[in-house]
Amino acid sequence: MRVVAAMSGGVDSAVAAARMVDAGHEVVGVHLALSQSAATLRESARGCCTIEDAGDARRVADKVGIPFYVWDMAQRFQEDVVEDFVAEYTAGRTPNPCLRCNERIKFAALLDKALALGFDAVATGHYAQIVDGPGGRELHRAVDMAKDQSYVLGVLDADQLARSFFPLGDTTKPQIRDEAAARGFSVAKKPDSHDICFIADGDTKGWLTKRLGEQPGDIVDTDGEVVGEHRGAFAYTVGQRRGLGLKVPREDGAKRYVVDVRPGTNTVVVGTEDLLGIDVVVGDHARWCGPAPAGALHVGAQLRAHGEEFAATAVADGDRVTVRLDRRARGVAPGQSVVLYDGTRVVGSATITGTDRA
Repeated sequence: MRVVAAMSGGVDSAVAAARMVDAGHEVVGVHLALSQSAATLRESARGCCTIEDAGDARRVADKVGIPFYVWDMAQRFQEDVVEDFVAEYTAGRTPNPCLRCNERIKFAALLDKALALGFDAVATGHYAQIVDGPGGRELHRAVDMAKDQSYVLGVLDADQLARSFFPLGDTTKPQIRDEAAARGFSVAKKPDSHDICFIADGDTKGWLTKRLGEQPGDIVDTDGEVVGEHRGAFAYTVGQRRGLGLKVPREDGAKRYVVDVRPGTNTVVVGTEDLLGIDVVVGDHARWCGPAPAGALHVGAQLRAHGEEFAATAVADGDRVTVRLDRRARGVAPGQSVVLYDGTRVVGSATITGTDRA
């Protein structure tokens, strides 16, 4: 099988590419240039897809003995991930850019280009497993739960899964580093990238403020009393407690959290912790790893990357899904994703548009 191995320049994608070669596939390494002005060097473990990363990926490809190319997808990434990220925060929602990148770049733009060039599939260094089930290929959690990335892959549909390989899903991260060292890869001890790749210093609030400018407004309590001020409602998310700078404390001294962001009035609403608990999640843009379920489905619901799983009942209605949790979750924000599991198998996902209490 002819396979494009997406090579970020990190240890995971390096070992994934090598394993695909070992499995007998005809492999070509591809590094995605996602920035129009890539930094020369990464900042410790923050950021990715820099010039340094491209060089690391090329050295691994040379050692494995596969062709290597850099594909420029900076414009597509800017439009489909970065601008989407800004638009979501502007609308008072909290997006997951890694999930959006998988949906629109790695398993849409990259896969589409690979297929157009005559390749059969794409392989990545994600920690997840693909299992051949009775209804076709299934997406399952990785063996290493600490590294499991099935949540950010929950947007993939059956056709995309049929064209995907995740060679690392049956291995733990320490074992991957040991394997990389044994293969002589220079990236064996390279730090993992984390946070948002296009915000290398990790300061999301500062990055958004530079893009959108300061937009002063009120922070109010649930009774509408002004208790503070902000420099932009876009910088706040439901469940946030730190950095509020409230000027009027509650008489009982109770801590307050962001419970709502209202971009229409440029207002941030704060309240006590008990107001964060929800039982019902409504999601749109439902994606199913197979046929859409008919009737109520008992599932495990994960509401954020590396978050806990909640026992729940999901009911699909066209592009929408309603998920009723067996116990309350807190701090769930519109714009996040809910991913549904049957054991270790991913059933599907949706973008959260609303929450409620049963």
